[in-house]
Amino acid sequence: MSVALVTGSGGLIGAEAAMFLAGRGLTVYGIDNDMRSYFFGSNASTKWRVRDLKARCANYRHHSIDIRDAASLDALVADIGPDLTCVIHAAAQPSHDWAAREPLTDFAINANGTLNLLEAVRKHAPDASFAFLSTNKVYGDRPNSLPLVETDTRWEVADDHPFSDKGIDETMSIDGCMHSVFGASKVSADLMVQEYGRYFGLKTACFRGGCLTGAGHSGAELHGFLAYLMQCTLTGKPYTVFGYKAKQVRDNIHSSDLVQALWHFCQAPTSGGVYNIGGGRFSNCSMLEAIELCQNQAGRELNWTYSDENRAGDHIWWISDISKFQADYPEFELAYDINAVIADLYENGADRWAALAG
Repeated sequence: MSVALVTGSGGLIGAEAAMFLAGRGLTVYGIDNDMRSYFFGSNASTKWRVRDLKARCANYRHHSIDIRDAASLDALVADIGPDLTCVIHAAAQPSHDWAAREPLTDFAINANGTLNLLEAVRKHAPDASFAFLSTNKVYGDRPNSLPLVETDTRWEVADDHPFSDKGIDETMSIDGCMHSVFGASKVSADLMVQEYGRYFGLKTACFRGGCLTGAGHSGAELHGFLAYLMQCTLTGKPYTVFGYKAKQVRDNIHSSDLVQALWHFCQAPTSGGVYNIGGGRFSNCSMLEAIELCQNQAGRELNWTYSDENRAGDHIWWISDISKFQADYPEFELAYDINAVIADLYENGADRWAALAG
């Protein structure tokens, strides 16, 4: 039987991928050591998600390995050997803000951990596909140099700009801008994944995601904004919006849609691929629009305040142009628009967030 390896298997994308792959008959080895509770506190723990995976997927095998531990990673991949056909690397320190607190930890997880996994796969399962969850933060604050126009509820790119129609594509430079500590560690990992594809011939691809979302997200103040926004709306917990008149724009891709994209790649992998991936023009919202959507869905007001000080290096406007991926994998289509995303957060996250609130 074919084997898949999913890192960060307790997280939003990792857990979704593990369930998806197990449902297709693969034996899934999951790696997650609940570092999320260290990053963001006990309410952000992924233990509940791992318990759910174990209960629902008989062919799921869990390993509490830290991806900074090269020897343990190497031993696990060596044990699987050539039966390993698919790697989904979703483990990460995911927060722009948290990375500045512990840059050494952030880099060791995001950059060195990725290198540890790449090398283990190169040695023991070189024919496996390797899908890496990168980030749009590899572009740093370069998107903020785009010509932006203010409307009543959002910032938009000027109509005459090439990115106006479909969003930002992979031609945008990653150089000469501020990335944040998190963005820099993910750039390092992103480039190494590309290099193991181009130099060593591994079947790798970097998926540069924007906002990844879904009810399976253990949302926290420092990461997972849309899930955390709905959580605060439902529980009355205060929420702070930082800068840009609360009109900053993000596209949002549901975890189910993203896993579908990863699966398309794993079935027909290439070497050294780079793809912007997100909700695109199909699924996006500004901060003000997101607040209204959550309030309308939940039937109650969000307790929120505004700070003029934006996060350093934060994007004012980001919408992903996913046409390159769709050209390479024409059967891929997004299923969740922003209204479906909000409904999923409410319908499938409300009970768990209420329990966390006590």
